[in-house]
Amino acid sequence: MESLTEKIEKYIRSLLEANSADEIILRRKELANVFGCVPSQINYVLQSRFTPERGFIVESQRGGNGYIRIIRVCLSGVEDRLNHIEEIVDRVMTPQETRRLLKNLEERELLTLRERTMLEVILRFVDEVLVSFFDLPAYRRDEINTELVRRVLKSLAII
Repeated sequence: MESLTEKIEKYIRSLLEANSADEIILRRKELANVFGCVPSQINYVLQSRFTPERGFIVESQRGGNGYIRIIRVCLSGVEDRLNHIEEIVDRVMTPQETRRLLKNLEERELLTLRERTMLEVILRFVDEVLVSFFDLPAYRRDEINTELVRRVLKSLAII
Protein backbone atom coordinates (compact mmCIF):
# COMPACT_ATOMS: atom_id res chain seq x y z
CA MET A 1 0.00 0.00 0.00
CA GLU A 2 1.32 3.42 -0.94
CA SER A 3 2.15 5.93 1.74
CA LEU A 4 0.71 9.44 1.60
CA THR A 5 4.14 10.76 0.62
CA GLU A 6 4.28 8.36 -2.36
CA LYS A 7 0.74 9.31 -3.42
CA ILE A 8 1.57 13.02 -3.35
CA GLU A 9 4.81 12.46 -5.26
CA LYS A 10 3.05 10.34 -7.90
CA TYR A 11 0.33 12.99 -8.29
CA ILE A 12 2.84 15.82 -8.75
CA ARG A 13 4.87 13.72 -11.22
CA SER A 14 1.71 12.99 -13.22
CA LEU A 15 1.01 16.73 -13.41
CA LEU A 16 4.55 17.29 -14.67
CA GLU A 17 4.17 14.53 -17.26
CA ALA A 18 0.93 16.08 -18.51
CA ASN A 19 2.57 19.50 -18.86
CA SER A 20 4.86 19.82 -21.88
CA ALA A 21 6.66 22.87 -20.44
CA ASP A 22 8.50 20.84 -17.73
CA GLU A 23 7.11 23.26 -15.15
CA ILE A 24 4.00 23.38 -13.00
CA ILE A 25 2.65 25.89 -10.51
CA LEU A 26 0.67 24.64 -7.53
CA ARG A 27 -0.82 26.04 -4.36
CA ARG A 28 0.34 24.26 -1.22
CA LYS A 29 -2.97 24.64 0.61
CA GLU A 30 -5.03 23.37 -2.35
CA LEU A 31 -2.73 20.37 -2.73
CA ALA A 32 -3.02 19.64 0.99
CA ASN A 33 -6.83 19.77 0.68
CA VAL A 34 -6.75 17.27 -2.21
CA PHE A 35 -4.91 14.76 -0.01
CA GLY A 36 -6.53 15.67 3.30
CA CYS A 37 -3.24 16.52 4.95
CA VAL A 38 -1.47 19.51 6.45
CA PRO A 39 0.63 21.79 4.22
CA SER A 40 3.79 20.69 6.04
CA GLN A 41 3.30 17.21 4.53
CA ILE A 42 3.47 18.83 1.09
CA ASN A 43 6.66 20.62 2.18
CA TYR A 44 8.17 17.29 3.20
CA VAL A 45 7.41 15.72 -0.18
CA LEU A 46 8.90 18.69 -2.02
CA GLN A 47 12.04 18.76 0.12
CA SER A 48 12.66 15.02 -0.06
CA ARG A 49 11.39 13.97 -3.50
CA PHE A 50 11.84 17.04 -5.74
CA THR A 51 15.47 17.97 -5.16
CA PRO A 52 18.21 19.10 -7.56
CA GLU A 53 19.80 15.65 -7.18
CA ARG A 54 16.59 14.18 -8.56
CA GLY A 55 16.45 16.74 -11.37
CA PHE A 56 14.06 19.36 -10.00
CA ILE A 57 14.12 22.96 -8.87
CA VAL A 58 11.39 24.05 -6.48
CA GLU A 59 10.55 27.71 -6.00
CA SER A 60 8.16 28.63 -3.27
CA GLN A 61 6.44 31.77 -2.08
CA ARG A 62 4.41 31.67 1.08
CA GLY A 63 1.48 33.81 2.08
CA GLY A 64 -2.01 34.48 0.76
CA ASN A 65 -0.97 34.50 -2.89
CA GLY A 66 1.76 31.94 -2.35
CA TYR A 67 2.62 29.28 -4.87
CA ILE A 68 4.97 26.39 -5.53
CA ARG A 69 6.72 26.20 -8.89
CA ILE A 70 8.30 22.86 -9.73
CA ILE A 71 10.69 22.86 -12.66
CA ARG A 72 12.16 19.73 -14.19
CA VAL A 73 15.81 20.33 -15.06
CA CYS A 74 16.54 19.57 -18.72
CA LEU A 75 20.14 18.64 -19.43
CA SER A 76 20.41 18.55 -23.18
CA GLY A 77 23.83 20.15 -23.62
CA VAL A 78 27.27 19.39 -22.22
CA GLU A 79 27.43 22.73 -20.42
CA ASP A 80 24.04 22.09 -18.80
CA ARG A 81 25.24 18.71 -17.53
CA LEU A 82 28.50 20.15 -16.21
CA ASN A 83 26.67 22.95 -14.39
CA HIS A 84 24.23 20.45 -12.93
CA ILE A 85 27.09 18.31 -11.62
CA GLU A 86 28.66 21.38 -9.98
CA GLU A 87 25.31 22.17 -8.38
CA ILE A 88 24.60 18.70 -7.00
CA VAL A 89 28.15 17.87 -5.91
CA ASP A 90 28.76 21.17 -4.16
CA ARG A 91 29.89 19.87 -0.77
CA VAL A 92 31.49 16.84 0.85
CA MET A 93 29.18 13.82 0.70
CA THR A 94 29.01 10.79 2.96
CA PRO A 95 29.09 7.33 1.34
CA GLN A 96 25.31 7.06 1.82
CA GLU A 97 24.71 10.43 0.12
CA THR A 98 27.03 9.42 -2.72
CA ARG A 99 25.18 6.13 -3.31
CA ARG A 100 21.84 7.96 -3.24
CA LEU A 101 23.14 10.53 -5.75
CA LEU A 102 24.45 7.84 -8.10
CA LYS A 103 21.16 5.92 -7.88
CA ASN A 104 19.21 9.10 -8.68
CA LEU A 105 21.45 9.81 -11.67
CA GLU A 106 20.86 6.28 -12.91
CA GLU A 107 17.09 6.64 -12.48
CA ARG A 108 17.24 9.84 -14.53
CA GLU A 109 19.28 7.97 -17.17
CA LEU A 110 22.28 10.25 -16.74
CA LEU A 111 24.30 7.20 -15.68
CA THR A 112 23.95 3.63 -16.83
CA LEU A 113 23.73 0.77 -14.36
CA ARG A 114 27.20 -0.28 -15.48
CA GLU A 115 28.69 3.19 -14.87
CA ARG A 116 27.05 3.46 -11.47
CA THR A 117 28.24 -0.01 -10.42
CA MET A 118 31.80 0.66 -11.59
CA LEU A 119 31.91 3.97 -9.74
CA GLU A 120 30.58 2.38 -6.53
CA VAL A 121 33.22 -0.40 -6.71
CA ILE A 122 35.98 2.15 -7.27
CA LEU A 123 34.77 4.27 -4.36
CA ARG A 124 34.70 1.27 -2.00
CA PHE A 125 38.21 0.27 -3.07
CA VAL A 126 39.59 3.81 -2.66
CA ASP A 127 37.96 4.03 0.77
CA GLU A 128 39.56 0.72 1.82
CA VAL A 129 42.98 1.90 0.60
CA LEU A 130 42.64 5.23 2.39
CA VAL A 131 41.88 3.41 5.65
CA SER A 132 44.37 0.54 5.31
CA PHE A 133 47.41 2.40 4.03
CA PHE A 134 46.89 5.97 5.14
CA ASP A 135 44.63 5.65 8.20
CA LEU A 136 42.64 8.71 7.11
CA PRO A 137 39.62 9.79 9.17
CA ALA A 138 36.15 9.41 7.67
CA TYR A 139 35.72 13.11 6.82
CA ARG A 140 38.98 13.21 4.86
CA ARG A 141 38.04 10.02 3.00
CA ASP A 142 34.66 11.56 2.18
CA GLU A 143 36.42 14.65 0.78
CA ILE A 144 38.60 12.54 -1.51
CA ASN A 145 35.73 10.31 -2.63
CA THR A 146 33.49 13.33 -3.31
CA GLU A 147 36.18 14.86 -5.50
CA LEU A 148 36.57 11.55 -7.31
CA VAL A 149 32.82 11.42 -7.98
CA ARG A 150 32.82 15.03 -9.19
CA ARG A 151 35.67 14.38 -11.64
CA VAL A 152 34.24 11.13 -12.99
CA LEU A 153 30.77 12.62 -13.46
CA LYS A 154 32.25 15.62 -15.26
CA SER A 155 34.22 13.29 -17.53
CA LEU A 156 31.09 11.29 -18.32
CA ALA A 157 29.10 14.50 -18.92
CA ILE A 158 31.33 15.61 -21.78
CA ILE A 159 31.21 12.28 -23.63
